[in-house]
Amino acid sequence: MYRFVTRQGKRREVEKIICNRCGKTIPVTMHGPEADVIHVEQHWGYFSEKDGECHTFDLCEDCYDEIVKGFRVPVERQ
Repeated sequence: MYRFVTRQGKRREVEKIICNRCGKTIPVTMHGPEADVIHVEQHWGYFSEKDGECHTFDLCEDCYDEIVKGFRVPVERQ
């Protein structure tokens, strides 16, 4: 989950990213996030029970690792 701050009255900047699974805060500097995160944005379509909804979430690397451990088909690595 991205948390924004308004700077100089107009510019919206990402202040921090919060992992939606564990709540860990990832600080953001002018160079970007201080740790890797995965950002997911899904626009659900007509054949979904969530038709028209857009879901977004962010995961820290530790939570990503825990989730993909449970995949029946492993993540492809290149």
